[in-house]
Formats: sequence, structure tokens, C-alpha cells
Amino acid sequence: MRLVWWTILLAFGSATAVQAQQPRVEAGVSSTLPQLQVAPDLQLHKNVKDNEMSSFLVGDKMESDEDGLVKLTGKAEVRRIDSVVKGDYIDYQRSTGQVRVRGNGLIMRDASIVKGPELNYNINSETGEVNDANFWLGSTGGAGTAVRADILSRDHMRLADVSYTGCPCPDPSWYIKSSRVDLHFDDNEGIARNGVLYFKGMPILYSPFLTFPIRKERKSGFLVPTYGTSSSGGFEVSLPYYLNLGPNYDATLVPRYMAKRGTQLGAEFRYLGNSYSGQVFGTYLADDKVANMKRWYYSWQHAQRLGGGLSASFDIRRVSDDDYFRDFSSLGLNEATNTYLPSTAGLNWSGYRYFNASLYAYTYQTLQDRTSSYLLPQYDKLPELYVRGARYNWGGFDVESDNYATRFNMPNFKYGTHPYPFPANLEPYQSYDGTRFSSYTSVAYPIVRAGWYVTPKVGVHMSQYNTEWNGFSSPSVQGGIQGPQSQSRVLPIMSLDSGMTFEREASLFGNDAIQTFEPRLYYLNVPYRDQSQIPIYDTSLASFNFSQAFSENIFSGGWDRIAEANQVTVGLTTRWLDADSGSERLSLSAAQRIYFSDQRVKLGFNDQTRTDTKSDYLIGANAALTDTLNVRFDGQFNPHSKDRNRMTAGFRWEPKRLTTLSASYRYERDPRAYADPNYVINPLDDKTREQVSVSAQWPLTNKIYALGRYDYSIQEKRNTQSILGLEYKGECCWVGRVVMQRYAVSSQDVNTALFFQLELSGLGSLGTDPMRLLSDRIAGYRSITPPIPEKTTFERYE
Repeated sequence: MRLVWWTILLAFGSATAVQAQQPRVEAGVSSTLPQLQVAPDLQLHKNVKDNEMSSFLVGDKMESDEDGLVKLTGKAEVRRIDSVVKGDYIDYQRSTGQVRVRGNGLIMRDASIVKGPELNYNINSETGEVNDANFWLGSTGGAGTAVRADILSRDHMRLADVSYTGCPCPDPSWYIKSSRVDLHFDDNEGIARNGVLYFKGMPILYSPFLTFPIRKERKSGFLVPTYGTSSSGGFEVSLPYYLNLGPNYDATLVPRYMAKRGTQLGAEFRYLGNSYSGQVFGTYLADDKVANMKRWYYSWQHAQRLGGGLSASFDIRRVSDDDYFRDFSSLGLNEATNTYLPSTAGLNWSGYRYFNASLYAYTYQTLQDRTSSYLLPQYDKLPELYVRGARYNWGGFDVESDNYATRFNMPNFKYGTHPYPFPANLEPYQSYDGTRFSSYTSVAYPIVRAGWYVTPKVGVHMSQYNTEWNGFSSPSVQGGIQGPQSQSRVLPIMSLDSGMTFEREASLFGNDAIQTFEPRLYYLNVPYRDQSQIPIYDTSLASFNFSQAFSENIFSGGWDRIAEANQVTVGLTTRWLDADSGSERLSLSAAQRIYFSDQRVKLGFNDQTRTDTKSDYLIGANAALTDTLNVRFDGQFNPHSKDRNRMTAGFRWEPKRLTTLSASYRYERDPRAYADPNYVINPLDDKTREQVSVSAQWPLTNKIYALGRYDYSIQEKRNTQSILGLEYKGECCWVGRVVMQRYAVSSQDVNTALFFQLELSGLGSLGTDPMRLLSDRIAGYRSITPPIPEKTTFERYE
């Protein structure tokens, strides 16, 4: 709406006639056809002064008198490099700078158009007025009308009785009316008085004073409020205020009122520099009316480039208490699942081709659930030094070396929330801190040929532990003898990986296909070492799956335990590929380990070791039965008892756009039960997981869409999450949504949230935005509103 463009558009001097020169061909001189040339891209001409721009006058009739009055009649136009002015009749008085446009007046600049039956402007004083103005904005795609526009200066324009909409439809679903709008172009600020938002002809929002940006640049001001209701906080409403503090930093203040708990203050500060970036976020509730205490949360992330391949970063997060996320999960997001809140700080170096290193400190705030069993905290790493060297295809060899030096510290037991966790095999006030040095260097020689490969690999893992056994008056750690203060371990690790690929022409469901047959053998040999006195800091039993079946250790993490091995893993995969496109239509996989010796290395003193000669069967299948239907299945079965230990299955059907249905089933037996066939599961301490999930987005009519998700824990016999919503796609420029979410915040408690959203294309959304929730939780969900194409300066161009 920058009608002040007239200053530039009509600042023309003497009339200039331009004639195109035609190429001349002289007698006796042969001519050649001109060659095609690449046209330059459309681009803006910047830093060109007004008095340096040539003006071109066009009209059916042009007159100029001795007093300096220039008259253009009939399809009159004034063109410059940056703009176009049109009208039936144009007068320009050189002596006073007064310009008059009568009849179908039009100004075009930066893809925006302003029309009016009469335009009056003085190019010297840069003031003027236009009656019955119509405008179309190229930068935002909006349009509107004004009864009168007064140009008070080059920077300031005042509009009276304004109607604006960002909806391009002939009959827009929404528009804004204001009695007066002041536009300050240099400040990129518009100020509207007595603004009323109309939706379907009905006023739905009023503001006596409203500011907004004229261009797409950032601007300080209130953002669209969000509102909803939840069982933990009651009715909620927040009114964010955005602060454009500078070109490279800004802030947002978010007051949030919760009927049950009180008013929470939130703030976010973001900054960006040439070598650094970061953001700070925090919330504070002085007095929670339910918990009768102060509640707060803060986080600070920062990244810094120091040069020479060196960089630094930190990520600090803390909350006031264990139940913060359970009580204050944002509407539509289940943050209550946060149990370990990490904080990190460190340096990274990658200044050499074959080496990189890092030095980091890690601390964890463990958020306990009072309704469940005690969660043993993670060890803090204060600090951890990591150095890696790697060089590939070095004379045909691949060499890797990973080296760590870590100081571990166990946080103190949190009393008053749970009884002490005796299953952890620790008495009160007992812990073991220490320092671990580890190095794993390996050399591999891949032999890869068409249709087959063989990769022999040899490595050495070395560890050194310096341990402080705190609070032990008698040997009782891990059910055994207290370990020594210093101990070391050296283990060679040898493996041989091999595989082949066969192909043949085949048919699948009556379609031509190519079938592959891909056997794989992986042999691993690791000698036995007694590791019962080595402390366990960050190591656990890895889940047995296709990836882990071909790995070097059955334990994951920091390798405080390395299992002895003399075993072969046999794997087989067959695929059916579409003969024309090469896309995978069906794949079947199976794998099993064959053991040549029993396992003696274990985590806990009471853990059972493996004596079987064969592992569980691993089976997997994936199939694209049609272009719209996919199914998958993965299972782990005991070959002796025929029991299932793990299983996942599911399908996804997407018959057309905005229509999807998916379901999945997950089962995992208590790890203690399938590791020890004689283990008897205690119903009060059963860690078996079995869950069914169903999600969908489905059109009920051509305008109404249903969406939802339902998660049910068969083991717990309860619903852990449910989402139900409706979307209504208006005829033009608007969508309405109502979404309800119910989710578990602890082993016994649930929270229910209900929120609404009215999305007005070209303006924004009123209410809480559920799009992140829907995208994360509903497989295949797509927004029913098509994306709005980005507007450019050349949206309208002559």
C-alpha cells in the first residue's frame, strides 16, 4: 500500500523520446542472422537516484505549453525503470511539481498496484491525496480499498475507512475494517485504529489499536493469541508479544494464564552472529495454586565457531521439580515423557583430515515419577574427552581408532520420593565413581567385487578403570566383591564379514520383476576375560535385531562389558524389484546366530548367561502390495520354546491425497524373561510391553475430514494416548479445526486437552496450532490447506 511511490513515479523531467535503432545492411555486405542470447534475469536496480532515472511518456496525444504544463491524453503512461503510472489523462506542472491523473489512474511498483479515479500529488512537497483507492499488494498478496488516502510525507500516509483482505477470492471469507490506518514506511509499521476482523460477514475480533508490518520484515507487536483447555491447567490463554530488537536478534514474551494454576510468564531470546548463534528460553510461575510452590524452567543453547576447525557449544536445561512437564505440557504436545533432562557443554575440533576430537561435559536431571518405581539416575560425565582417527582405502585398508577418557560421577539418591531401589544392588549412600580410559583400534581390508564381498577385520579394545568405591563398609557391590581401585582390560576382536548377491528374472502378482538372493555370513571371535569387578557406568544389553546380529558386542553404550564370542551369524534376504522402475515391491529377511561356546560375561551378579547353541530367529518382511498399501512385519522367536520375544507389525494405506489409515502392533517380552528361560515374571514388576496403535486422516465429505490416533497398552490395560479431531475446509481461504488429546503423564495419571483453531489464509491462525502434534503423531498426515506460493517483487510485471 505504499502510495508514496508517487513521489518516485511522477518525478519526471523533460519528455524524452526514444527511438529504436534498426540494424543497417550496406550494399554488398552480407548479413548473418542474429544469434540467440541468454536474457538477463529479472532483478532490481538498487541505489539509483531519482534524478538519474529516465522517464518515458506515452499517450495518444501529448501537449506542452510555454508555462511548463505537460498534458498526456488517451492511454497515458509514464514509465521509469522502477515503476509505471497509467491514466486516461495526466497533467504535470513543472514549475510547481503538481501532478494530476484523471480517469482510471494506476500506479504499479514492486508488484503492487494502486488504482483510483483521481490522483493528485505534488512531487516537491511529497504530499497529496487519492479518493476511492483500490490496492493490491505484491509482497503479501493482500488487497483492499480506502475511501481516502492522504500522503503526509514520503514516509507517512494516512488511510481512512480501510477494508483489507489477504484472500484472493472474489467473495473473500475474511476481511479487516479500520476507521484509520497510518503507514510509516521507513519503520515498516502500520497502525490501525478500531480494527475489526470479519469472518463470513460476522465480526469475531476487535482491537482499538493494532500494529502490523507493511513488508515481510520482522516487526515488534502482539502475535495471535492461543487458547484451549486441559485437565491439568484448566482454561488456558496466552498472548505472545514479539520484540524485533535488531537485525540479528529478537525476543518473544509469552504471558500464559491457566485458570487452575495461575499466570505463568515465559520468554524467548534468539541471536545470530557471523560465528555464533543461540537461544534462551524460560518460564516462571511465582505461585502454583495447585502445588503451592514456585515452578520454573530454563534452557540455553549456544553454538560458536572459533576458527581453525574448532567450535564450542553448550545446551543447558533445568526444571524446578520432577512434575513440571507433567503439569505444564504445552497444549497438543506430550512433553510429560521427558525423564532425563540433559545439559551439555564442550569443544569440537576437526582441523585435520584424518582426525577429530571433542571435549564435553554431560549432566542429567532425572525426573522421577512418584507413581512408578524409582528411576536410577544416569552417571554424569565430567568431562569426556574423545579423539577419533580414521583413514579409508589406505593401500586398500580401512583404519579406525576411537579413544575416550571419561570421568563418571553418580548423582546422590533423591530421598522422600521412593523407597531405595534395592534391585540396583546398592545400599543407601553407596555409589562408585571413577575414570575410564578406553581405546578401540581396528584395521579392515574390504574385498569388494561384482556380486560378492569379503571383509576381514582385526581390532584391539583396551580399557583402564580407576574407581572410587564410596560408602562401602563391606564388599557388596553388584552382589560380589568390591572391585580394586585400578584395573585394566585388553581384548582382541576379530571378524569376517561376507556376502553375495544373485539376480534372476521373476514375476510378482503378475508383474515383471527382478528377484535378488542375498546370503550373508558374519563370523566373530572375541576371547573371554573376567569382567565381574569392572563397574558398569553406561552399558546395557543391546536389543537383538538385524543390525545388532551383525555387530561386535551384545552390550551397547560404553562397553563396560565385552562379551566373549565364537559365533557365526547367518543372514538371508530376498527382494522383488519392479522390472521397469526398480522400486522394491517385496523383501523377506531372516537371520540367526550360531554359537560355538557358552557365554560367561554378564551385567548383573544375578543375571543368567546364555548356554544355547542358537539364538532366536529374526524374521522380517516388507511389502508394497499396491501403490497405496504397504505392510511390514518383524519378529524375534525362540527356536526351542517357540515363544515370541519381540514382534512388530503394521500397515499403511493411502488410497488418495489427504486419505490415510495406518495401524501397528508392538510386543516386547520382559528382557529378563527371554535372557533367562527360568525367570519367573513378577506381575508387580513386569517390564513386558505390548501396545496397539491406530491412526487415520479420512474425508467424511468433500469439506469435512476426520483425524485421530489411539494407543492402547495391552500390558497396562489402559489407553496411553488418544487424539480425535475434525477439520473443515472452507470454500476459500479458511480452515477450522477442533482437536482433543488425552495422554498419559505418569504411570497412573492422564491429562486431557481440547483446543480450537481457525486458520485464515493470508492472515494467520486464531487459537492453538495443532499442526506439529498432527504431523508427529498421525502417520502420513497432510495439511488440507495447499501451500501458499511465495510472492516476489515481479509477481506483477510490465
